[in-house]
Amino acid sequence: MMSDLADEKATPGDVFQQIVDDDNMYRYLGSSGVSVSNICLGTMTFGVNPLGRPGQCDEKLAHQIMDRYVKLGGNFIDTANVYQFGLSEEIVGTWLTKQQREKIVLATKMRFTMDTKNPNSNGLSRKNIIWSLEESLKRLKTDYVDLYQIHAWDTATDIKELLRTMDDLVRCGKVRYIGASNVTGWQMQKIMDYCDFMGLNKWVSLQAQYSLLNRELELELTDVCKNEGLGILPWSPLKGGWLTGKIKKDMTAPPPGSRIEFAEKNPNLKYQSHPNFKYGEDERVWKVVDALEEVSKETGKSMSQIAIRWLIQQDTVSSVITGVKTLEQLEDNMKAAKGWELSKEQMKTLNKASYLTPPYPYEMIRRVNGGRKRTNWSK
Repeated sequence: MMSDLADEKATPGDVFQQIVDDDNMYRYLGSSGVSVSNICLGTMTFGVNPLGRPGQCDEKLAHQIMDRYVKLGGNFIDTANVYQFGLSEEIVGTWLTKQQREKIVLATKMRFTMDTKNPNSNGLSRKNIIWSLEESLKRLKTDYVDLYQIHAWDTATDIKELLRTMDDLVRCGKVRYIGASNVTGWQMQKIMDYCDFMGLNKWVSLQAQYSLLNRELELELTDVCKNEGLGILPWSPLKGGWLTGKIKKDMTAPPPGSRIEFAEKNPNLKYQSHPNFKYGEDERVWKVVDALEEVSKETGKSMSQIAIRWLIQQDTVSSVITGVKTLEQLEDNMKAAKGWELSKEQMKTLNKASYLTPPYPYEMIRRVNGGRKRTNWSK
C-alpha cells in the first residue's frame, strides 16, 4: 500500500501515504511534511452543549482525556469555533498552556455563525475568516494553528477571495497548513486547481464523514484526494454509536443517554450525520454490524477498534477523528492505533458487507475503464 519515497515517479498522492514510524502510528498529513498520529482526538464533546446533547465533558474531564491521549502517543487535536460556541476551543486552550506547544498538531475550523446579531459572522468571506481566526487564537491561547479548515463550502463567497485569504494567513505565520471539510468532489478539485493556477499554498487535507456505514465519498472525493495528495480525516467513524456493538437488532428503543436517543427526541435534527433509531430499518446497517461482530470475534478486538482500524488501513486516510466522553472510550479507541492490522480477508469481509452500489455515471465509468489504471501521474 505504501510507496517508496525514492521512486522518482512518485506523485503527491503517493507521498502522503508514507508511514513515518516503525509501529505505524504516525503518518504524514496529506502531502505535507508534518507527522500526525493516525488517531486524532476530536473535541466536539468538550463543554456543555446548548442543545442538551448527552455525553459532554466538563473542563476537568476533558483535560484528563487530552492528558491520557498524549501519553498514549496521540499528537493531533481537532476542534472548531462553533463547538459549544467557543467553549471547546477555550477548554483546549487552557490545557494547551500546560503543554509543549510545538509537540501538538492543533487543528480548528470556521464557517458557521458565531454571533447571531452579526450578519457577517457566517460564511467564508475575508472579513469572517480573519475575524474567526483571531477569536480562535484568543480562545486557544496560542499565536498559530497548525491546520486551519473551512467547516463547509460557502456558495456566497467568490472562491478566489477564500483562497487568497487562506493563503495570506499561511504567509503571515498564523496558520501552518490549510484544509477543507464537508465539500463535494468538484468543489475540492476546484480548490486545488485554483491554488495551482494562482500560485497559492496548496491545501493538504479533507475532513469528511467516512465509515463502514458512510462510504459515499468513495464515489469521487477519495480519487480527488489520492490524485492531489490530500489526506482524509474521517469524522464520525463509529456512525454516532451504530458501529460500537451497543445497538442490537432486537432493541425496541435506543440506549438511554445515547446520541441516538437524543436524535430520536429531536426530530428537527433530520441530518444524515445524526441518525435516529429508525436508521436501523435499513438492512445494510445490520449486514455491516454482523460483519463487524464476526471480525471482532476473530481478532479479539472490540467492534469500535475494528471500525476505526478499517479506516486507518484506507490508503487515503491520514488520521481518524474520534470523539470520546470517557477515559474508557479513549483507551478502547486508541488500541486501534498500532500493533496489529486487519488481514486481507477481514478487510474483504468488511468491504463486502458495507459495499455501496455506485449510481450512474460512476458505475458506468468504472465498468468501462476496467483494467485501464495508472499507478503514477505526471503533474
